[in-house]
Amino acid sequence: MDYQKLFLEIDSLSDKYVGILEDLCNIESPSSYKEGVDAVGSYIINYMKQFGFSIVVHEETVSGNAICIKMNEDILSEPICFSGHMDTVHPIGAFGTPAVRFDDETIPFSQRKVYGPGVLDCKGGIVGAMMAMEALYNIGYKKRPVYLILQSDEEVGSSYSEKRTVEFMAQMAKNSIAFLNAEGNPNKFVIERKGIVTYELEISGLAVHSSLCYEGVNAVTEAAYKILELERYKDKDGITCNCSMISGGTTVNTVPDKCSFKVNIRFLTDEDFRKAEEIVKRVADTSYVFGSSCTVKQVTYRVNMPINEKNLALFNKVDKIFADAGLARMPHGRSNGGSDAADMSRYGIPSVDSFGVEGAWIHSINEYAYVASLPRCAKRLGAVALAL
Repeated sequence: MDYQKLFLEIDSLSDKYVGILEDLCNIESPSSYKEGVDAVGSYIINYMKQFGFSIVVHEETVSGNAICIKMNEDILSEPICFSGHMDTVHPIGAFGTPAVRFDDETIPFSQRKVYGPGVLDCKGGIVGAMMAMEALYNIGYKKRPVYLILQSDEEVGSSYSEKRTVEFMAQMAKNSIAFLNAEGNPNKFVIERKGIVTYELEISGLAVHSSLCYEGVNAVTEAAYKILELERYKDKDGITCNCSMISGGTTVNTVPDKCSFKVNIRFLTDEDFRKAEEIVKRVADTSYVFGSSCTVKQVTYRVNMPINEKNLALFNKVDKIFADAGLARMPHGRSNGGSDAADMSRYGIPSVDSFGVEGAWIHSINEYAYVASLPRCAKRLGAVALAL
């Protein structure tokens, strides 16, 4: 297997693709900003078209459009799929203008960082996948189709598209031999993930003037009791609850009769999910302040990713490829965050996650990626495509 030819080609593309990463991350694309997400997609489409790759666009009205870029589509063999999401969590302007900055060049290249919205989660991985595909194209790779599937509302659990973007991804990845998701790489490959469910609890009480607070039913107080009860669950290997986004009250001198808050729950197993449902129902049905009432609704849901034979077998193949290619081998492990790989795994598609770039502090204004990890990401993806 001519890995070195591929790796030399990737190295030759490195400077150009650092510029592409800068361009993409300067296009700010929070999940709620369809125009920005679609601008990211258009940039990628326009670049990848030059190689004759075919493009499939799944259009949405609220979320951004999901995309599949197909290399070697005419080859009759099972495809290998690279994937990443174009949306980010950061409010526009959070990183300043321009959004992207680099460490000073006096910093050694191996430690130099790039900062910006999505540099690690997950535009860095997308750019690494693009780089791998261009390098494969340049060395004449024709073994099988290679698809790049781009998700548009991953950060909100595909709720804006009502899971249609996930269904599109599964349709594109159907019959593929591998789904390699390019989330940030934490020095391990992820083949197990927690699932995520978010509930909103809405509490009703009785409003009175604060001078008569003993006659009212304080919905904020009731919410406080419920939050404290839910916050007891912090098992990193089981159920975790994080209460957030609370809203209640109208004026400082009125007993609030309405309060709502959201709780984000993560669970490892299907049994944990059933327990989480029971916990939320019990807390919602329990009145800690006499006279209060509560309704609860599920806002978002993301499947968990238990270890299965297909994913473990794919990891073992990847590990052998890395050994043969001279790439740094990494163990497999678990992440407590959500990912499209979990959905693809549920569809029966062999999936390994965290093929992206390396860095830290995702979902914060300190998010960064190591510049030198971009070609490493491309080599990881390209080597698997070359060998599988």
